[in-house]
Amino acid sequence: MDRRSVIKNAGIAGVLATGLAPAVHAQANVRWRLTSSFPKSLDTLYGVSEVFAKKVSEMSGGKCQITTHGPGELVPAFGTVDATKAGTVECSHTAPYYYFGKDPTFAIGCAIPFGLNSRQMTAWMYDGNGLKLTREFYAGMDIINFPCGNTGAQMGGWWRKEIKSLADIKGQKFRTGGFSGKVLERIGGIAANIPGGEIYQALEKGTIDAAEWVGPYDDEKLGFYKVASYYAYPGFWEGGPQLDLHVNTKAFAALPKEYQAIIEAAAAFAHTNMQAQYDVRNAAALKRLVANGAKLFRFPKDVMDAAFKEAMALYSELSASNPAWKKIYEDYANYRRDANLWFRFTEATFDNYMQSVKL
Repeated sequence: MDRRSVIKNAGIAGVLATGLAPAVHAQANVRWRLTSSFPKSLDTLYGVSEVFAKKVSEMSGGKCQITTHGPGELVPAFGTVDATKAGTVECSHTAPYYYFGKDPTFAIGCAIPFGLNSRQMTAWMYDGNGLKLTREFYAGMDIINFPCGNTGAQMGGWWRKEIKSLADIKGQKFRTGGFSGKVLERIGGIAANIPGGEIYQALEKGTIDAAEWVGPYDDEKLGFYKVASYYAYPGFWEGGPQLDLHVNTKAFAALPKEYQAIIEAAAAFAHTNMQAQYDVRNAAALKRLVANGAKLFRFPKDVMDAAFKEAMALYSELSASNPAWKKIYEDYANYRRDANLWFRFTEATFDNYMQSVKL
């Protein structure tokens, strides 16, 4: 049977009767709002929400539209979880560790000191038990979570003076995001949890002594090198921080199955795209920062050792007192051990060699 002749001679009714026409799913238009924890000036951290929303629109033929909003437009930077839970917005984009004050368990789905790197985090989420376990945690808040971005290993922040030993940490008021402040305080520092848009002013006025955000590309945009010239590495508290898309469970359940699949696929696309942006842009930004006077220094071993010891002690304490933390962290820690064993023979060895030769 010639398909074109059938279409020409039978008309649409005849085509449908033959069963040769593709299935047509008439979906209703959907309009959602997304609130972000990140300043609009950052085309990576805020931009990932726009990448996600654009992809949803493209994949749905424009029928599913998500508008993105910066901190303060709909809710404060640290109000995303409550707003999503309440259904004030249908979805939000944030770093879950911002909410460690509600429950330390939030931090495991983002980053904890001496945790997973970005590749390991993605693997644990998608092919390990990470997504399953964190979704069980969020279920009680009427939220379903989707991985939606990772910065890769971060820098160790901007300091007014070089940290040459553990003693230099004592009394330093350091802006750091989320759970890492607990470890900092256990080695003598003072933690300050300040939204990204307020860090520069606090550092400039001397309200804080040091601050970390992400890495060269974003830090250059925020201008930290102008008010603190010593740039530390590595950010041992954020080896692979994952950002999340949080979706209100009822709003998600009300979507057609096709749109649910689009939300999941668009979040995964944005997740990969964000990491790629940082991996391309950070190198050039670091060169510019050094040219503008940034002085790089590596955290000394006694700082790293003390922080590692206190981090492990803290995790043990939380496992003894917080059942939700214990359930997720045990699986996370088991995966971390095996992943590092494997990476030790492949990724780390290869990277170490490549970074030691002149290209």
